[in-house]
Amino acid sequence: MSGYLVEDSRKVTTHRFKEMKEQGKKIAMLTAYDYTTAKIVDSAGVDAILVGDSASNVVAGNQTTLPITLEQMIYHARSVVRGVKRALVVCDMPFGTYQVNPTEGVRNAIRIMQETGCDALKLEGGVEIVETVKKILEAGIPVMAHLGLTPQHINKFGTYTVRAREKEEAAKLISDARVLDKVGCFGCVLEKIPATLAAKVTEQVRMATIGIGGGSATDGQVLVVADMLGMNNDFHPKFLRRYADLHTIMTDAIGHYVSDVKSGDFPNENELY
Repeated sequence: MSGYLVEDSRKVTTHRFKEMKEQGKKIAMLTAYDYTTAKIVDSAGVDAILVGDSASNVVAGNQTTLPITLEQMIYHARSVVRGVKRALVVCDMPFGTYQVNPTEGVRNAIRIMQETGCDALKLEGGVEIVETVKKILEAGIPVMAHLGLTPQHINKFGTYTVRAREKEEAAKLISDARVLDKVGCFGCVLEKIPATLAAKVTEQVRMATIGIGGGSATDGQVLVVADMLGMNNDFHPKFLRRYADLHTIMTDAIGHYVSDVKSGDFPNENELY
């Protein structure tokens, strides 16, 4: 294992998530949607990979996460799993696959697990979906919760602004987190909420909290890999730290390739059979 700062090369499990929280070890999580990227992300030492329904935006170019289908998520998750040796692989259940009723939610959850080989599923929402979460857990499938800004509810919110600034919404978020923790979720993504609220939730639940715009007191962090690598140069949320400028690097490299092809310089004598 060539990962950076990887103390334990064993496969990361949901049990390890809880151990890391108890031991105060931060959890590093990134998204991936394909084999090649997943292999690199895993080898670099992340603890968990989220096959996010953000593939709808990042890969397919949709404005929201809503259009992506169950079949498409299965395709992405299966591709990611093939490239991963250590990280815990969590797959998003896409919009419409678990909101109708618990029975349909369990059926779709089982299908994702069987057809992808991923380690766990992530569902957006609080008490409204708790019965479905319970049934999925009863089927032996680990569940990660997702509270705060939940992109599948964007048409209800009407904005991607910070959630739970008001007391009522903050109280509901804490209540939702407690309920989801009690039924057995191993983790919870807290997206775009005040840092003080994320800290309160983290203190009050046994499950590991993963922040994305949730401050530094959460048990871990997650970012969209294309964002943190700077492939998107027109997305600038406050919580995003860019660790590279791949947009410039890739544009320059492709530009040089085009120039070499046009000039006849590529392929040269050393590149012929």
